[in-house]
Amino acid sequence: QVQLVESGGGLVQAGGSLRLSCAASERTTGNYAMGWFRQAPGKEREFVAAISRSLGNTYYADSVKGRFTISRDNAKNTVFLQMNSLKPEDTAVYYCAAGRGGSVLRPTSYDYWGQGTQVTVSS
Repeated sequence: QVQLVESGGGLVQAGGSLRLSCAASERTTGNYAMGWFRQAPGKEREFVAAISRSLGNTYYADSVKGRFTISRDNAKNTVFLQMNSLKPEDTAVYYCAAGRGGSVLRPTSYDYWGQGTQVTVSS
């Protein structure tokens, strides 16, 4: 069972940047696609970004395209989400997830989830 631990959340002003990290307990490259999702109060969990398990193809929600970048450090079994030009509507709990198959856009395709990290963007 893969354990995922997110970090890097916090409070930032609009226009600022944060980098989230997701440390996995085992190697994910070649084994798991990695995704970032977020959930704001009263809303459903939504897809943010993902990276495929082998080729490293990346995918983004339209709302974050051009502002967020997902990447992975294979040596450290860590996935990052660099978030730039943050907006108040980016405020949410951000979750890291690992999955072996299915569409990387769907939460149901992921088998393991982290505990989440809060991101708050003030206007």
